[in-house]
Amino acid sequence: MGFMSAWGVSAHPDPVIARLAPRLLPAMKADREAPGARDRWRAWRQAPLPDHRTWYAGFGGRGRSAAEGEAIESFRTLTAPGARVDELCGGISAPDFSVVDDVWDGQDLDHVFVSVHSKEYAVSSLLHAIGPDRAALLPGWCGNFLLTADEARRALGRMEAALAFGAAERAAAEDQDWLYYSAGEESVLDGPLRVWRAAVRDGLGVCGVALHLG
Repeated sequence: MGFMSAWGVSAHPDPVIARLAPRLLPAMKADREAPGARDRWRAWRQAPLPDHRTWYAGFGGRGRSAAEGEAIESFRTLTAPGARVDELCGGISAPDFSVVDDVWDGQDLDHVFVSVHSKEYAVSSLLHAIGPDRAALLPGWCGNFLLTADEARRALGRMEAALAFGAAERAAAEDQDWLYYSAGEESVLDGPLRVWRAAVRDGLGVCGVALHLG
């Protein structure tokens, strides 16, 4: 069954962050504390996954162990849009609110990055590409976060440590980012840090949201 997903990182003045907080922060907290979420995170950190091109080799489990297959599915569940944020931001539980219309739409391109894919999750690809040690530096939970301007400024060093690469590191990360990018499209390895730096430069807060579009 097909689906469309999106992950966006956007910069906003603190009054906008404050307006979003009562909606987004409880949903983000609920997904972070959902049954099994922390266990999946710990499992991935303890045993990072191999080259993504090996994940589905041997259809039906041939060519890989049952444990490897379970680890892959655990990671995909971990890094898929969280149920509470997904429900809220898609306008299902809150018909008067949509992250596409109320958070991303109308943003200056300097202050927004949105990655949309069919049958793929941008956060899954990013976290696998950078690995668990770098991923642990990212704010929030699996691509979802909401920070004031001061919090964004204080977190910039961690973002740069997570997403700034030497030449060899960049090549290795690109090799494990399985998303397809059309000409001129920004990758998940670039867009989030670009927006974060622009937010700090301009005294803005930041919002990250992953959701299904359909």
